[in-house]
Amino acid sequence: MNLRSIPSRWREHRGAGARSLFNPRYLYGLLNESGNRLVNWSAWSAPGVLVVTSIGCLVLFLLLITIPFSRNEQLVFSLVIAALALYIRRYVGTLVTLVLVSLSVLASTRYLYWRFTTSMQLDISADLLLGLGLLAAEFYAWLILIIGFFQTAWPLRRQPVPMPQDLSLWPTVDVFIPSYNEPLSVVMPTVIAALAMDWPRDKMNVYLLDDGRRDDFREFAASVGVNYVTRSNNLHAKAGNINAALPDTNGELIAIFDCDHIPTRTFLQATVGLFLQDRQLAMVQTPHHFLSPDPFERNLQLFRQMPNEGELFYGLVQDGNDLWNAAFFCGSCAVLRRTMLLEVGGVAIETVTEDAHTALKLHRRGYNTAYLGVIQAAGLATESLSAHVGQRIRWARGMAQIFRLDNPLFGKGLRWPQRLCYLNAMMHFFYGLPRIIFLTAPLTYLFFEAHVIQASADLIAVYALPHLIHANIANSRMQGNHRHTFWAEVYETALAWYIMVPTTLAIINPKLGNFNVTAKGGRVDKEYFDWKISLPYLVILAFNVIGLGIGVGRLFWWNTHEFGTVLFNLLWTLYNLTILAATMSVALEARQIRKHWRVQISLPAMIRLPNGRTVACEAEDFSEGGLAIKLPVELAVEQGSPVRISLFRGDREFAIPAAVVFNQGRVLRARFDNMSLEDYRALVAATYSRGDAWQRWLSDRDIDRPLRGLREVLGVGVDGLLRMLRRLGPTAQWRRLEVWKK
Repeated sequence: MNLRSIPSRWREHRGAGARSLFNPRYLYGLLNESGNRLVNWSAWSAPGVLVVTSIGCLVLFLLLITIPFSRNEQLVFSLVIAALALYIRRYVGTLVTLVLVSLSVLASTRYLYWRFTTSMQLDISADLLLGLGLLAAEFYAWLILIIGFFQTAWPLRRQPVPMPQDLSLWPTVDVFIPSYNEPLSVVMPTVIAALAMDWPRDKMNVYLLDDGRRDDFREFAASVGVNYVTRSNNLHAKAGNINAALPDTNGELIAIFDCDHIPTRTFLQATVGLFLQDRQLAMVQTPHHFLSPDPFERNLQLFRQMPNEGELFYGLVQDGNDLWNAAFFCGSCAVLRRTMLLEVGGVAIETVTEDAHTALKLHRRGYNTAYLGVIQAAGLATESLSAHVGQRIRWARGMAQIFRLDNPLFGKGLRWPQRLCYLNAMMHFFYGLPRIIFLTAPLTYLFFEAHVIQASADLIAVYALPHLIHANIANSRMQGNHRHTFWAEVYETALAWYIMVPTTLAIINPKLGNFNVTAKGGRVDKEYFDWKISLPYLVILAFNVIGLGIGVGRLFWWNTHEFGTVLFNLLWTLYNLTILAATMSVALEARQIRKHWRVQISLPAMIRLPNGRTVACEAEDFSEGGLAIKLPVELAVEQGSPVRISLFRGDREFAIPAAVVFNQGRVLRARFDNMSLEDYRALVAATYSRGDAWQRWLSDRDIDRPLRGLREVLGVGVDGLLRMLRRLGPTAQWRRLEVWKK
């Protein structure tokens, strides 16, 4: 690296005009270029240089964490690093992200060091016991934050590998579609779309694995030409269903889709090329994308306006895992190599998260996995909060089982980055108790005057606020496209109570509990408030409201000598009330009476009217039951009139019979009418199976802004509380509370 080039460029720029020295963009560019040269400095490869530099950085980092500051010195230090973070976050680049992460790690670790060394009272008392509980929760949150940064700071963003022109080199593929109790209407589009995937017919076989042993499924499989497989028992649920089919099939690769996950026609061509490139590759996973809203999105009316709960994992975490060769198998929308799957005994049956456990076994054998973050299938989200909670309970219990039975920190076969990625995935599901502690910690003072942090309020603020601010800045920078700030607290609060007990029991005895299948394709016939599922949070909400009232009394009358401490706990309680109110809003279930969910789309279409006239138009949305089209001019078409609607994919036309159900202005809605099996195939091919069906799904969304995220959560909470109170007004039926007794 020629270090002399930097001052020479400075002099050159100075000669062009001294005022440009104060141009922040120029200075940032100069620093960024210097940083890039420093990173690419050839001397790094010299023996000892990198070691010496790393030791120097570590020593400096430890000094900044441990050096004692007075309150004012800590305030100045906090303001300096906060100003630096707020300034550089406006610029793009991985280097900036890493600097923001480093500042967050510094602020958070300095706070935790201060908590351990200065803010704890060692005398045995209630204050000590309660304080230790809070400190343990904070240590857990710090550990998840640090490992999470390591896991996701540099996502790989893998791209598809093109398939060879010679079709003889393409491997054979078996497509497994396991089902248990789902209705045939949910399974049909997945099977039809699987058959429509672009792959040589003689190299692909589709298998419907029916653990429900239903005659209508057998007849449907025969009618469309797929293999129907069943067994005499339901041992080990989905994992057992797949394993039972392995001996009777022989494809080199196995593609697995949950029965509601509809693949695009490009799925195999997008994923299989990676197997040809890497002979040690055991599995390729693609995102789980949902064409219907989950309970948070539906009940809060935020569908497609903000990222859903699972998008952070599929949008960022899996890409981060992929850098470390630690991408997880997620049970669906994935392809596995048969020989390697059989080598680990098939899909894992020891835990109820058979997918992640299978990936762990493959990694222990030294095989590679890959994550392709391109949406190649779409499924149905859970319909109700109770079903959503049940699904997450199973995931949490399964991860705790793996942690207990096959802990990634121990055993052979894994590199340390892989161990940390798996550890973070498992430890994430232990957030139940820490989240409950954070929701109730300020009440210990407001109710009992317990000082769980032995420090003045202003001293707590100058240490804790930098930790919180920098964590939010760094996370917003990394996660902004996939999760909005403060929504993680809402998601975790909704589940905390329910995953706390299963994860604890799984650590004690991994065999406790049963496997539950997540229901799909259901309806919510009327709006209702789920009192049963929200009961724990109603209780915590009530205690926080009472604590707020007591705190106001302490602020002005009882504890005026501790004004700062009371104010600190009141603000904490107000924040908890905001999160709890938003959580309660999710329990107010909105109606969902559609048999088929409508998907917004913009496609060229044509409508053939009863009089034979054909009009070019545009399809605005579709479902399996019908679609809406935008007409170029108003047309006099009566309700019930038979029409034929053509949709296009490339140069192919798919004509589908329909009947008009609504026609006003230039908007016409039609119901698909008297569709034959071939008509249904055409509908799937022209809609769900399109290679570009979901590529622009998230393109029109805003990225995260932390203050706007807080405003969103607050607005949702206030709106939800008002709606709940209206339901408890004079016309409300209090007998709904009897559900608590059931």
